[in-house]
Amino acid sequence: MGLVGKLQAETLIMAPAHKFHEVFCCRPHHISTVCPEKVQKVHLHEGDWGNPGSIIEWHYFMDGKNRATKEVVEAIDEESKSITFKVIEGDLMDEYKNFKFIVQTIPKGDTTWVHWTIEYEKLNKDISPPIKMLEFVVHVSENLDDHLIQA
Repeated sequence: MGLVGKLQAETLIMAPAHKFHEVFCCRPHHISTVCPEKVQKVHLHEGDWGNPGSIIEWHYFMDGKNRATKEVVEAIDEESKSITFKVIEGDLMDEYKNFKFIVQTIPKGDTTWVHWTIEYEKLNKDISPPIKMLEFVVHVSENLDDHLIQA
């Protein structure tokens, strides 16, 4: 098994694509309000919300542990409603040399597909693929959907 990999998952949500995209793009700090049991806080470390190059720090709870990661917003594509986050510091760097999250929202009639891609490079062959992290972001997406359709 190689050190470089990619995982993908999709989940169907009821919230409009533009609303979901807008939260991850411009208001990710609201996610800690939506699902505080998973995401304790999100704050802007550098730059401005919704701009490439900005650095965001996430504090979250996964696998029974408090964790943190710092990510740079590498790209935002308003047309395709996708955002790329590159991890630059934190717990994920203990096991991975490179780690990126790409989230895209795709309108489908009255629903929306949320497509997550995780691209990674493990530090060594004994490290498992980040399947639990992929499951985590899908669950956060579902919690955000519940919040957006109730709003």
